[in-house]
Amino acid sequence: MIIVMKPNAKKESIRNIIQIIEGKGLTAHISDGKEVTIIGVVGDKTKLQDQNLEISEDVDKIVPVTESYKLANKKFHPQPSVIKVGNVTIGGEEFVIMSGPCAVESREQLLETAHAIKKAGARILRGGAYKPRTSPYAFQGLEEEGLRFMKEAREETGLAVVCEVTSLAAIESAVKYVDMLQIGARNMQNFYLLKEAGKTGLPVLLKRGLSATIDEWLNASEYIIAEGNPNVVLCERGIRTFETATRNTLDISAVPVIKDKSHLPIIVDPSHATGVRKYVKSLAMGAVAVGADGLMIETHPDPAHALSDGPQSLTFPQFEELCAGIRPLAELMGKKF
Repeated sequence: MIIVMKPNAKKESIRNIIQIIEGKGLTAHISDGKEVTIIGVVGDKTKLQDQNLEISEDVDKIVPVTESYKLANKKFHPQPSVIKVGNVTIGGEEFVIMSGPCAVESREQLLETAHAIKKAGARILRGGAYKPRTSPYAFQGLEEEGLRFMKEAREETGLAVVCEVTSLAAIESAVKYVDMLQIGARNMQNFYLLKEAGKTGLPVLLKRGLSATIDEWLNASEYIIAEGNPNVVLCERGIRTFETATRNTLDISAVPVIKDKSHLPIIVDPSHATGVRKYVKSLAMGAVAVGADGLMIETHPDPAHALSDGPQSLTFPQFEELCAGIRPLAELMGKKF
C-alpha cells in the first residue's frame, strides 16, 4: 500500500506516519515529489488495520498496491529514476548508447573498439568477460583478465564499463573493475545472484529473460532493490516466440509498458533481439521512437572472426552510421545525444 500525504504536509506529520509503520515491524519507503510526499509500505499491511491512517493528520489518501513488485512500482516512486553509471546518467534527458563486443577476446580488440565507439557517440563500453554459452564447448570468456582490459579501456577513453556476471565469484571479481554489473537473460530469475548483485551497491543492468513476462521481470528487479540498491536499469533484448526469421522477437511494446508500470529506466538491445546485423539499425530506431532511454549495440573490429555473436555485431562504420541516424530522432523525442 502507499500513503499519499497532502500537499505541503508538515514534516512532523510525515514522521508520525513513518513511526507508526516501523512500529508495526514494516518498512517505509519515502518518495518526495515536487508537490506531495508518498510513503510506500512494504510488509503485511494487515498489521495497520487498527491504525486508521486515512484520518491521520495531513494524510490525503491510501492507495492499495495490487502488484507483487513494490519498490520497482511507479506507484511507490512516481518520478522516473535516473541512474548514475560512472560519469554517465541513464533515465534522464540524455540518450545513452552502450556498445562493444559480445566477448572480450584480447586487449587490442577491446581498446580498438573502445576508441571507435566513443568517437561515434557511445558513452558506455560493454564487453563479456564471463560468457554463459549454450554449448559448453563454445568460448567462455577471459574472466578476470578480460575485466582488467575493461578497466584499462575505461582509463584510456573515459568510457564507463559494464560486464555480465554469472556467479558470486564473478561478482567479487567484477566489482574491482567495472562501473555496472549486468545480469543476463539466462540469469534473470537466479534470485541468489540478483541478491548478491544488489548487495554490491553498483548499478545493475537487468536483461529480460528469454520467456519472461513483464511482471516476472519487474519482480526480478525487486530482488535487487530490496537489498538496498535502487540503481537498476532494465534491458529488453527480445523474447522467445514461434518465429524463426530472427534470433528472438523484440517486444518493442515493453518500453511503454515499463514506463507505465515502473520508474526504472529501460534500454533496448536490438543486437540480441534479432541476431542479424542488417536488422539492428531499424530496431534501434524503433526503440528510440517508443521512448527507450538508451541502446545496447554489439560492435566488433572484425565480426566475421568474432568468437561470439559475430553475425549480429556491427562493424565500426556501421555503428557510426547507426549513431548518426539516431541522433536527430533522439532529439525529436526530447533526448540529448
